[in-house]
Amino acid sequence: MPMWTLHGDGKTIEPGQVVAPDERLTWGRTIGLGGQHVVSMFGATFVFPIIMGLNPQLAVMLSGFCTLFFLLVVKGRIPSYLGTSAAFVGGIAAIRAQGGTSAQVTGAIMVSGLVLAAIGVAVHFLGGGVVFKILPPVVTGAVVMLIGFNLAPVVAGTYWPQDQWVALIVMVVLVVSSVVLRGFLGRVAIFLSLLFGYGLSWVLDRFGPVTSYDPTAGEVTEHFRVNWDGVASAPWFGLPPFSDEANGVVGIHAPSFSLTFIVLVLPGVIALIAENAGHVKAVAEITGTDLDPMMGRALAADGFATAIATGVGGSPTTTYAENIGVMAATKVYSTAAYAAAGVIAMLLGFSPKFGAVISATPGGVLGGITVVLYGIIGLLGAKIWKENGVDFGNPLNLMPVAAGLIIAIGDTTLRFTDTFSLSGIALGTIVVIVMYHLCRAIAPRDTDTEPTRPTNSAPQPDTDPDEGARVPAPSV
Repeated sequence: MPMWTLHGDGKTIEPGQVVAPDERLTWGRTIGLGGQHVVSMFGATFVFPIIMGLNPQLAVMLSGFCTLFFLLVVKGRIPSYLGTSAAFVGGIAAIRAQGGTSAQVTGAIMVSGLVLAAIGVAVHFLGGGVVFKILPPVVTGAVVMLIGFNLAPVVAGTYWPQDQWVALIVMVVLVVSSVVLRGFLGRVAIFLSLLFGYGLSWVLDRFGPVTSYDPTAGEVTEHFRVNWDGVASAPWFGLPPFSDEANGVVGIHAPSFSLTFIVLVLPGVIALIAENAGHVKAVAEITGTDLDPMMGRALAADGFATAIATGVGGSPTTTYAENIGVMAATKVYSTAAYAAAGVIAMLLGFSPKFGAVISATPGGVLGGITVVLYGIIGLLGAKIWKENGVDFGNPLNLMPVAAGLIIAIGDTTLRFTDTFSLSGIALGTIVVIVMYHLCRAIAPRDTDTEPTRPTNSAPQPDTDPDEGARVPAPSV
């Protein structure tokens, strides 16, 4: 880690200047900027653990720890916050559908994290070009897209039926606020929409309970939308709870491993490679530095961070595009601000009452948010294609992707034995990768088979705060 030097007088940033990664403002201002980064990452970082059936308090705490770990590995050269990754949501939904436990979920993700770490080490010594040869933009875009769109049945079958009208209103508020709100408010539209939906659900409960699908009971029941029984009994300070799934408590736990479930979440590694590579490219562009030599370190750091977090029952991590918007608006790229953000997040994670409030988020509110977020994840795949000029007039690009997308979105299953099968995201990913490289190997010589090197697959926010900033797409 660098010993940050003070930028100017530590109070002002002259026109045309920026605070570099190895610089900082006064510690008071740096801590304030760290708090702003925490708010930017907050919505997605605790929404996705809830969706995955993991503990959001533990996720927030570990996101802070993993951010500090990431900064150490990259030697403080890449300003980034490691929040909860959405790349594994589809695989986890498949695991849950097959009766998988939280321990099996975190065990499968832990293996994926170690795989990503190993890839990062290889990239560090072999160079980033090897990643783009194996996973060209047409492939990474397809995998990101099928991960997002495979989740549509989860919204339709689990969240939306819990309170369809609240879900619809929250969806409208999120879409409108992300377009209308300016600057920083636009970047935290997810968080603001969640607060709005939470409040709306509480108000509606004053008029009586709702009769709808209750995922806890597995059937339609009459119940209140907001249940704060767990909030009242939770202490203000302490560690997240230890898991007791028999009583519906998910928290700190040791992972367990199942080959079938590991295969289901491994495709998420491809999404994380695309996300991390794009993030490094984006930060390099806005800071005006060459960060390609740090690509392997970034991948390895994220992989090890995911393994560390899931090793104690936490959520997978990824570099967050949401925080690029904060840097672009403030012109402060100091990694000291991210170190402060990591410490603040860890302190928040030491409040079980805070975690209980998050866990009590009504299902209808999550329905309105996930219908947008899952769609955004899918469309990020199209964004990767567009930014890299993928030509779908070429059957080499068109045919493998077409087959893989339908297999994944339709959740098609290929059964090998009574105990092992491939389906959905896993099968679709394998089809895209294997068929692309097979077709590329046997294609006629006059076919343009050279993949386009990705320039930037990370979501890019509007960099002019005066013109407003659309809410950044959540990191996958």
